[in-house]
Amino acid sequence: MRIRNLVVVGLLAMPLLALAAEDPAVASLNQRLLVLQSDMATADVASFEKLQAQQAIAALAKAKRKELDDARYLAERRVAIAEAASRAALARREADELERTRSELLIEASRRDAARARQEAEQLRVQTQIQAEEAERLRLAAEAETLARQDAETALTSVAGRQQARLSTAQQNAAKLAREEAELVSGQKLPASKFDGRGEIYTFSGDAFAAGQAALSAAAGNQAKALAEYLNIGKKGRVIIEAYDSANGVGQRRAQALKDALVAGGVAANRIQVTGKKAASTRARSAEVIIAP
Repeated sequence: MRIRNLVVVGLLAMPLLALAAEDPAVASLNQRLLVLQSDMATADVASFEKLQAQQAIAALAKAKRKELDDARYLAERRVAIAEAASRAALARREADELERTRSELLIEASRRDAARARQEAEQLRVQTQIQAEEAERLRLAAEAETLARQDAETALTSVAGRQQARLSTAQQNAAKLAREEAELVSGQKLPASKFDGRGEIYTFSGDAFAAGQAALSAAAGNQAKALAEYLNIGKKGRVIIEAYDSANGVGQRRAQALKDALVAGGVAANRIQVTGKKAASTRARSAEVIIAP
């Protein structure tokens, strides 16, 4: 391509050189046009404008005296237009080249960005998968721990229940033996008893006191003697006496009388708490002695 352009430039320059020998103005314009045609950067652009300039220079060389000014002006304008067109074409070519370079750079940058984005996405995917697997592992571990704890609690509850049942049975057996011993030692019978949430309860019946009175009957006194012996044998816990009567103050005095009987039987006074309750004394109950567990 470059050799072809050189050949074309040489062929175009031959008539220009021939014309330049006759007129300095023609020579100057020919020189300017020759520069455009010999410059490899502009040799293949603005061909039409160059041809018009060459024709205008040729017309100037042949013009008569009275036509010289117009012919010179036209030739100068044609050469100037050819120069401007060449520069414009060269600028467009450079702009196109810059645009191609810019596009290539943008494409390359886009490719790099896409590759980086894919890499980051893959890293995030792997991290997310690892986190999900770790979360699942922790969940399974937590479930296993919960099940193990539940099994342990169930086992402990079962063991504790069995132990409590055995303990309760043992305590009741011990209490039974202690009651039998207390009755043998005292020679008296204990009042009726039961176990509930408050502890071991001994109930003195309604005939333990005369109506409206706080003094213990003989039978109740004997029961108090046996109960004192029972408390001295093995029951060392706190003792609460609750006595009942509908009259004001009678319940409190009855509780105190029962305490005095127990203290007389050897029970420490500081173990015993008394309280009177204003409630009708019944045939089944006039006082209760509660032995806390």
